[in-house]
Amino acid sequence: MQTTLTLFLLLCGLLAHAQQRTYCNPINIDYGYTPFERFSTEGKHRATADPVIVNFRDTLFLFSTNQEGYWYSDNMLDWTFVYRKFLLDDKYEHDLNAPAVWAMKDSLYVYGSTWELDFPVWKSGNPTQDEWEIAVDTLNVGAWDPAFLYEEAQNKLYLYWGSSNEYPVLGTELHLPELQTTGITRPIMRLHPDEHGWERFGEYNDNVFLNPFVEGAWVTKHDGKYYFQYAAPGTEFSGYADGVLVSDHPLDGFRYQRHNPFSYKPGGFARGAGHGATFQDRFGQYWHVSTMVIAVKNNFERRIGIWPAGFDQEGVMYCNTAFGDYPTLLPEFAQERDFSRGLFAGWMLLNYNKPVQVSSTLGGLAANFAVDEDIKTYWSAASGEAGEWIQTDLGAVSTINAIQLNYADQDAEFMGKTLGKSHRYVISGSVDAEQWEVVVDKSQNQTDVPHDYIELATPVQFRYLKVENRAMPTGKFAISGLRIFGTGTGEKPDTVANFVVLRAPAGGESNRLASWLKWKQNPGADGYNIYFGKEADKLYGSIMVYGANEYYFTGMDKSDAYYFQIEAFNENGISERTAVVRVE
Repeated sequence: MQTTLTLFLLLCGLLAHAQQRTYCNPINIDYGYTPFERFSTEGKHRATADPVIVNFRDTLFLFSTNQEGYWYSDNMLDWTFVYRKFLLDDKYEHDLNAPAVWAMKDSLYVYGSTWELDFPVWKSGNPTQDEWEIAVDTLNVGAWDPAFLYEEAQNKLYLYWGSSNEYPVLGTELHLPELQTTGITRPIMRLHPDEHGWERFGEYNDNVFLNPFVEGAWVTKHDGKYYFQYAAPGTEFSGYADGVLVSDHPLDGFRYQRHNPFSYKPGGFARGAGHGATFQDRFGQYWHVSTMVIAVKNNFERRIGIWPAGFDQEGVMYCNTAFGDYPTLLPEFAQERDFSRGLFAGWMLLNYNKPVQVSSTLGGLAANFAVDEDIKTYWSAASGEAGEWIQTDLGAVSTINAIQLNYADQDAEFMGKTLGKSHRYVISGSVDAEQWEVVVDKSQNQTDVPHDYIELATPVQFRYLKVENRAMPTGKFAISGLRIFGTGTGEKPDTVANFVVLRAPAGGESNRLASWLKWKQNPGADGYNIYFGKEADKLYGSIMVYGANEYYFTGMDKSDAYYFQIEAFNENGISERTAVVRVE
């Protein structure tokens, strides 16, 4: 009888999952824990960053920092982990940092960050099965944050690298098949924080105590042009972003794209969109994967996000992060959509700052931290035992399409990569908080799901949702974001009123790298999206703001005019955008 019940629950899960059309950032993979004792003094925690996704034979391969392996997927939703230690020397307590991955001819190649001449270059013709061999013992140049561009038509391979707040990013051509440099190294670029506000160091781009870092090179060739992508100003900041330079040549002549940063997400539940890679799915559509920041237990506590990207008709490279941590269409369901307008599924957040009840609370890690739309804060139960629970009140019976359950690390015991661990829980719904129905049953789950995202095969209608813990992989039952997506029953907000943008005039001594945006507080709004750009029809940048009617935008380029719009949103929908505002 028990076997029959287990098979029934598994079949129900498979049927529901087969219809899933969306994903939600941060992506839900079994992130490893930091392997470093010095990074764990304030608590052991999951951590990765510096992601690369490469399409090899219509399968996506994802590599990132210190994971002792990699993932692959054919749909960008289900990721299978392959365990593999690429570093052979026992002196390293970690695995690859900021790995470089590229497809060349019939193989996938991997190389990790190093300043020394001690890392091999690996290759595989069958990476889903962990079949790797050493292509070359080491490169004759040490390269931190390396990236490779292979041009098949010319059979040429280029290497780009650098991570510094002093030295430029470099590039060189490699001889084939030897995989060694020609000996000619060219400086590709430096930062110009006096001209580009978003390149300035600090959470508020104020250059308080350090010069900014440039790192995370990646190059995409599109329509005969080379798009050199780079990250700044520091991985621990909400404004960590990717910019892009453009050239007709792979190693020189790069010019700052007028529309920058092209990958930028300083607001919302999970922030940051820097140090990543641009790739195409099996339908030829572009996406950008990059680093998202938590930085609570350590500055290098980070996650991974993926956003739609592309090139417009004028060749401008963009990445759309608007509603970038809400449900987003997967590649198969995004065909023939305009990626520059985003792939948001349209399901709103139903429980922002709504009432919460819990089974217990550990110290000051209060219940409402689970619904405040900030991944840096979290609620923790007093234990990780089965029976701990959290309940959210939507305020009214609402249509529920999807649920994201973001776990936090409280009193975790692991370091490095763990295998065979799982989260187990049950989510129930109610209209009156008395009679409950099971919505999601993962009491028999066998996988590690730190940012679990469930799109319901059939929407349900409830006012209350309750998550009951059945088992944790380690530590306390702690939640940084219990996020319920769907449609409310009320009215969407009115169009924002009195939207103004204040900026210092050109030619003076005042700071033109920043502006002050103000608008009339809308009592019906949960938050606002600010859109910006340097042409009225290219507002590719976006900033999500909760609980405020002002924003200090410190990511501007000094010499250019800007255009802005704003919209309000709540659990019922999105307002019309305001008229476009231009500032010189």
